Amino acid sequence: MQAHVAAFGQALEAMDRFEAEALFDQALARLTPVQAVEQLVLPTLQQIGADWEQGRLALSQVYMSGRFCEELVERVLPASDPDRKRQPRSAIVVLNDYHELGKRIVYSVLRASGFEIFDYGRMTVDALVERACADRVRVLLISALILPSALRVAEVSRRLREGNPGLRIVVGGAPFLFDRELWREVGADAMGANTGEAVSLLQRYMQEQQA
Repeated sequence: MQAHVAAFGQALEAMDRFEAEALFDQALARLTPVQAVEQLVLPTLQQIGADWEQGRLALSQVYMSGRFCEELVERVLPASDPDRKRQPRSAIVVLNDYHELGKRIVYSVLRASGFEIFDYGRMTVDALVERACADRVRVLLISALILPSALRVAEVSRRLREGNPGLRIVVGGAPFLFDRELWREVGADAMGANTGEAVSLLQRYMQEQQA
């Protein structure tokens, strides 16, 4: 399987849709859709995210890999699939900032990894609190590009936890990379430095819910 993952990763990095789809279909010939996602798509995307963080891949390659894998997963594992029903209700949002590329990449990779997640786009604090409460969100991923937006996470955390103490908040973005302790200061539960960490954190919270 390791060789298959490596070949799949090479096809994605080269943006060779036909080869990547063929390799995905080969995996489906001997695995269930969920197993194919867990054993092929997920480790490949985690490696691509790590390679980007180390400067070996362009951001465009990460983005296109996530989008294409998202399409493959949606083909075999639709949103209504019973295997998705035990996931925590999750959402991702950009807080106040205007740039959504980072959030879009994380969202695509999470979807491609088999997770069902609300995409809230860009929101203010008030709109986010209202929507997250209405959707009964259990895991909230917040992206912030500038420091003032990152600091507003503290208000989001305080207001949402008043009626939802079990909520998990994961933050990401430049301010949290520059100051590795900032996520604690704003009341988050964790900081995801890259797409791989975001996937791992969501997996952990899913296991907590099922325990």
